[in-house]
Amino acid sequence: MSIVYWHLGMDPDAAKAYILSRLKNELDPKWTYHSLEHTLDVYASVIGIAEQEGVEGQDLVLLKIAALYHDAGFIVADHDHEERSCGIVRKELPRFGFNSEQIERICGMILSTKIPQVPKCELCGILCDADMDYLGRSDFKIIGDMLFQELCDQGTVGTRREWNELQVRFLEHHHYFTPTNKALREPKKQEHLSALRSWLANEQ
Repeated sequence: MSIVYWHLGMDPDAAKAYILSRLKNELDPKWTYHSLEHTLDVYASVIGIAEQEGVEGQDLVLLKIAALYHDAGFIVADHDHEERSCGIVRKELPRFGFNSEQIERICGMILSTKIPQVPKCELCGILCDADMDYLGRSDFKIIGDMLFQELCDQGTVGTRREWNELQVRFLEHHHYFTPTNKALREPKKQEHLSALRSWLANEQ
């Protein structure tokens, strides 16, 4: 058990190791975007945003666990993954020392990532921004192509044009919630949106 949190009864290190092992071994390869790599990316983004927003202590622990478990539902189902993720949280986290109040806070954060995102607390907003952090980064196209492949395999989109039209609609309606991502990610996101609009205009 982590020495820092033993007095709180939580063992976040064991909870992290447990879900990362399940994601690595049980997640279907068809999830080219909603993969282990995505979870690790969101986890890293949560840590970075939380540091800038001054989140620490138990709040930071719960936020990091929410990031690790937010897409765990894809292990067991193709739909309603946020709710399925909460099912895994409620089933598994008690044995890692998390109490019912902590678990429900984690589930609240996870449910806030459901599209359209409507965070109801500061930590929820941080997780939402971490989940969509790539929208305002230089690896936007690389990560976006993973989602394109995933949606193509599902039959949601069939062409690059359909995909870019979907991306434009999504970016037009998306907004960041934290001061950190509004400052650090929003400008680049707008650049990506402009580039996509130009691509669509030139690919008639």
